[in-house]
Parts: sequence; C-alpha cells; structure tokens
Amino acid sequence: MKNWMLTNKLLLAGIAVGAIAGYIYWQQVGCSSGTCAITSKWHRSSAYGALMGGLLFSMFKKEKNANSNG
Repeated sequence: MKNWMLTNKLLLAGIAVGAIAGYIYWQQVGCSSGTCAITSKWHRSSAYGALMGGLLFSMFKKEKNANSNG
C-alpha cells in the first residue's frame, strides 16, 4: 500500500486539493435555490472537486517507458 501511495502522490494531492476547492466553492458560492445538482450539497461539491482535481493533476504524471534505451 505504501508503494502505491508513493507512486501516485500527485494523484492523491490532486484529489485532496480538488476536494478542498469543491468545499470552498460550496461554502462561498453554493446554490441559493437548492436545485443545483452538484453545488446544492457540500459532499457532492467536494466529491466533484476531488474528481476534477485528480483528473487535472494526473495529467502531469510522467509515465516510465519500459522500451526506453537510456
């Protein structure tokens, strides 16, 4: 488990940053009518932020090429 966490630390950081950003968005902007699908509840907004943060940060991960000669 520790090895997986070390190799995916960028992804985990993105999930954490995204969840915090989603919660802050819910707290500061939110949805006044309560009919917004994502931002009406804090846990939905945080989960969506975590998903987007994980996807965004995982774009910057460098893949190791097994066929590399160098």
